Amino acid sequence: MTETQTGDVSAVRERSYAWADPTPTLQALPGTAGVDVLKRMLAGELPPPPIMATLGVEAGSFEVGSASFTMQPEEFHYNPLGTVHGGVIAMLLDSAAGCAVHSTLSAGEGYTSVDLTTKYLRPVTAASGRVTATGTVLSRGSRTALAQAQLTDDAGRLLAHATSTCLIFPIG
Repeated sequence: MTETQTGDVSAVRERSYAWADPTPTLQALPGTAGVDVLKRMLAGELPPPPIMATLGVEAGSFEVGSASFTMQPEEFHYNPLGTVHGGVIAMLLDSAAGCAVHSTLSAGEGYTSVDLTTKYLRPVTAASGRVTATGTVLSRGSRTALAQAQLTDDAGRLLAHATSTCLIFPIG
């Protein structure tokens, strides 16, 4: 690309971040109930997953059957259209729905997402302000769970919605 085609291509921005080794959290999983693992991360007793530092996501709250995360949309989240990339929004919704399911796990249980159906309702940009993804468990069986998540802005407007099926299995 030349400057005449795209403008000033030298306007490069940089971002650096750090994350903690996730091993202590992984080691706690087999012997700790899901909600307790999540609450220990929130309290700083266990490190959060590295993806949170990568994308600038903050944990909000964890209770049995629900989970929330917040994020300030930034330019580094943008797609070529100048809005937050759908994959970033899907990650927030998947995290909220998945951690809502995680909060229902007994010690020795794990889960994985089977599917995630996402609906994007409004564009999200840095001007949107802080967004919150809130997940809740709709149904929890012995092998599967169904959860939903909603992404809202500070004005309470619904930005995106998702449903997720999770497979539950023994670990450890």
